[in-house]
Amino acid sequence: MSVWDILIRYQSAFAGGLIVTFKLAMIVWSAGLACGSVLGILGAKWNILVGIPSRIVSFALSGIPILVFLFWLHYPLQTMLGLVIDPFVTAALTLSIINAFAVSDVIRGVLADFPKQYVTAGMVCGMTPMQVLIYIQMPIVLRQTVPVLLMIQVNMLQATLFASLISVSEIFRVAQQINAQIYRPVEIYTALGVLFLFICLPMNGLALWLKARYTRDFSEK
Repeated sequence: MSVWDILIRYQSAFAGGLIVTFKLAMIVWSAGLACGSVLGILGAKWNILVGIPSRIVSFALSGIPILVFLFWLHYPLQTMLGLVIDPFVTAALTLSIINAFAVSDVIRGVLADFPKQYVTAGMVCGMTPMQVLIYIQMPIVLRQTVPVLLMIQVNMLQATLFASLISVSEIFRVAQQINAQIYRPVEIYTALGVLFLFICLPMNGLALWLKARYTRDFSEK
């Protein structure tokens, strides 16, 4: 049985797993980008109050493997609190936290390095602070952050595979279940790799193109 035979024969199972994976990814993307953007903006504005604590938490999270953090939230923490939470919710919360702090680092860094002379030039030309924000700051910040943020979201999509280890029926767990039935690990996990190539490569390619075309080096300031 070839890779394509497996994909065709078990297309409904793979489709169901992909739906769960994308549902999880959409929650992680939305929560991470929204919360991370707010945290990054606040961190750039109030460095001591928000910026430094968020950097400390981000640094601590960077030293903890995602799988360990996921397992800790799923088993020890719930046992200590006397709670039983759906594994899907636990996985979404874990990855959203990691995504939010990764996004906040990017946003805060770009805002901290933003050339002040651009704001000054806009004010000298008679623009209001809101016009400076909309027509000068936001376009430049988006050009600097979108490629990096897109790559982070691809990493988060790939990290959803860890959810299978706490019984979330996403695409990797579906692949394991199919393998348990026919035991063709080479073909099945190759099929899984092909699916992720079709999904992730265009996103990575878009991020690299945006970075090459629109990202500007502010080191010249």
